[in-house]
Amino acid sequence: MKRTLLAAGFAFAAAAATSAVAAPEKYMLDASHSQILFSYNHLGYSTTWGMFSGFEGEIMFDQEEPANSAVSVSMPLKSMWTGWEKRDAHLLSPDFFNANDDSVVTFTSTGIEVTGETTANITGDLSINGVTKSVVLDAQLNTASEHPMANKPWAGFNATTTLLRSDFDAGNFAPFVSDEVQVQISVEAMKAE
Repeated sequence: MKRTLLAAGFAFAAAAATSAVAAPEKYMLDASHSQILFSYNHLGYSTTWGMFSGFEGEIMFDQEEPANSAVSVSMPLKSMWTGWEKRDAHLLSPDFFNANDDSVVTFTSTGIEVTGETTANITGDLSINGVTKSVVLDAQLNTASEHPMANKPWAGFNATTTLLRSDFDAGNFAPFVSDEVQVQISVEAMKAE
């Protein structure tokens, strides 16, 4: 079987396994080095950027069968930050996400297509605003190795996707404010204790 280092964009380091047939191993996202950026066009004048960070996630990596790996991520919607408090408040209002203190965004993988030695398409259920849709992340492994300070297996990857706000009942003001939202993901994960 062809060995890849990605496993759904989350294939983490052959060094983490000690037997010929390895069971899935748990990795936890490093909240201090994981971000999700999003951007959209504002009336044709500018690109507006926002970010989620400090979120939690878990990856189960099956080294022998990378397509059997899985990932789940959860983040409070109120952790969204665009750099302008009034815009943040408007995005969290009933005009868009109608968020309360318990509102979360979740992603749970449902399938993995390994596309190369360091690339994969990760299909999963994305839930925002009470709506769940299937999305595909185009993922790439950045590196997987022993962390030089933590002295444990560590990995990092980037991924991208494009979402439609209207798919998640947040399509107000489209098409003037673009319905399409570009998403960029960069995360690090550490092998769980």
